[in-house]
Amino acid sequence: MLFLAVPCASWCASTPATRPAARQPDTLVIGGLGQGTVELGGLWQFKTGDDSAWARPGFDDSHWERLRVDRTYGSQGHFAYHGYAWYRRHIDFAGAGTGQKVALIVFPIGSYDAWGGPYEIYWNGVLVGREGKMPPGAEWRFRPPPDSFGLGEARSGVLAIRTWIPPLKFIDTGGGGGIYVPPLAGSPQAVTAELGALDHQWLAGRQFYFDENLLYGILGILGLVAWLRDRSLKALFWMAIYALLQPVHVVLYNAHLGLPHHFVYGFDNVIETLSNISLWFLLLYLLGLDARLKLRQWTFRLAVADLAIALLEWFVTSRDWDTPFVLTWQIADAVLFFITTAASLFSLVLLAYGVGKRVSFANWLVAASASTVSLIGFVRISSLEGSRFTHMRSVYLMVQHQFFTIHGNYFDTQNIAVTLLLLAIIYSVFRYSAEQTRRKGALEQEFKSAQELQRILIPESLPALKGYAVTSDYRPAHEVGGDFFQVIAQPAVSGLAGAALFVIGDVSGKGLKAAMTVSLLVGAVRTLAEQSSDPAWILTGLNRRLEGRMQNGFVTCLVLRLEASGKCVASNAGHLSPFLNHKGMELEEMNLPAALPLGLVPDVRYENVSFTMAAGDRLTLYTDGLLEARNNARELFGFDRVRDLIATSPDADAASDAAVAFGQDDDITVLTVTRAAAGADSATLTLATEIAHAPA
Repeated sequence: MLFLAVPCASWCASTPATRPAARQPDTLVIGGLGQGTVELGGLWQFKTGDDSAWARPGFDDSHWERLRVDRTYGSQGHFAYHGYAWYRRHIDFAGAGTGQKVALIVFPIGSYDAWGGPYEIYWNGVLVGREGKMPPGAEWRFRPPPDSFGLGEARSGVLAIRTWIPPLKFIDTGGGGGIYVPPLAGSPQAVTAELGALDHQWLAGRQFYFDENLLYGILGILGLVAWLRDRSLKALFWMAIYALLQPVHVVLYNAHLGLPHHFVYGFDNVIETLSNISLWFLLLYLLGLDARLKLRQWTFRLAVADLAIALLEWFVTSRDWDTPFVLTWQIADAVLFFITTAASLFSLVLLAYGVGKRVSFANWLVAASASTVSLIGFVRISSLEGSRFTHMRSVYLMVQHQFFTIHGNYFDTQNIAVTLLLLAIIYSVFRYSAEQTRRKGALEQEFKSAQELQRILIPESLPALKGYAVTSDYRPAHEVGGDFFQVIAQPAVSGLAGAALFVIGDVSGKGLKAAMTVSLLVGAVRTLAEQSSDPAWILTGLNRRLEGRMQNGFVTCLVLRLEASGKCVASNAGHLSPFLNHKGMELEEMNLPAALPLGLVPDVRYENVSFTMAAGDRLTLYTDGLLEARNNARELFGFDRVRDLIATSPDADAASDAAVAFGQDDDITVLTVTRAAAGADSATLTLATEIAHAPA
């Protein structure tokens, strides 16, 4: 028997031990469904891969791995896994009551690290709902809200959830994927109420965030309007662009617009890049660095290159990565993302250039806050880049550390920095408004002083000229103007008793600068008139005094000497020729020799022209404001209308009224000189000057 026992013992030793029976999955028993919902938590059967048979209720999943559904599968032994994965749970709803309907709330899968993905819900092998579309051509909504699905009448069965996570991007940590918030079950009414409560909780937890970005949007609109009124305020423009981009980012990330994930992911990166670029130019102008031509050029070049790279990255991330070329897309994503992240540090370079510059405290406050936001953003994003290889996610978690919450609104390093930047911008805008108010008051005072000066320079009454009737009218288009005229009676010692000098002119440009040039000209005219009454000599003297002072501007001017006998001597420096109404004859435009305006060329020779006015003749002198009046259709008053108007022999006031009624666009000055009949009382024919002021 021994020879039989030994082989038998040897055979028994070589025979493998029988495996213990596989552990049967636990069945989650749900009792009566009340007003609330039940969390379907605990351990679920889990398996990577894909097989349509896994949706069937009779499939044996006892050998599957068991995972919790309140944590991602990336944190439970499946680090950096992407692709298909299934969850199954045996649930008994029979205790909920006969005829009771059951509904389900499913939260988005994937978590922040894996940027979500599509999923399908099966109840007892029947597809009851889905999010997005599975490969090929996978697509899903960006950050979709919790969704509800009906399971029909309460009974026992198997709930299977098919998930898919796309190939990981360079920023993915590898710790995400799968279900990380347990589904909820309840009656349809309870599920509807729970979704409403979740929406309210979501809104309440972002109230400060939304209000902050609403302020950013309002500031952006106000800044843009202010910039449109004054295009020289470049810093205000870039502040407005940055402020307007913040609510755009918020809407993309939080408004549940239902946009495709690939579109939003890439487009939001473009928005982030534009935000960085706007901060660069904001710093450039706030710190007074725009005067440095090379720095401004390099900022522009870097901005164009960074935006081009962001657009290219948008193209890369919008591709279907579930292809044989996935490694190519991943490498391209890593390189492009690294470049755009590194470029965000350029704000620190600009800040370094600005050290030592004398700028206001408000500007420095905005510059420092903006640079801090850029630095925090760089650290936050760069700590995620390739973190599944470098394991630097701890740096990201440190930056994202929530210091405190207020009514569910959390505050971390980035939120606090963005809030401080908003406060700095508000303070800067307040200081800017106060400074603009102060400057406006000072400017208004300057204009008021200029108006007073111009009232002194433009005669309000005319000297009595024997044998002539004179009318004048001066109407500036703005608070102060560039037109001028003078009527200067000649002293008897000159041998020309009863003679007078008429001077009319127009300074190029408008406003205070033109008005100051007028004050120079009037003073010079009166000084020269005391030395000579020769019109050409006076123009030559004026041209000499304006040399090098006009800064590419010029002055047109006409000087006329009128004697008691009716003899007239005129000289013109680029001004409009006057009109002469001969009594009983057709209107004549005086043909004075052409000459350059004053202030253009130092050595210009001006010529005198003589003619005689008979009794009843009227001479009309005017500036181009009469000719260039425009109506609402932008049609010019023009030479033909001016000729027809002067032909009716209007006084200065009537001529100006006609142009103003048509549509004043420039300063208007009109002088009329009429020779009286022999023996007429000249004193009764001298009319007062009328000065019309533009409305405030």
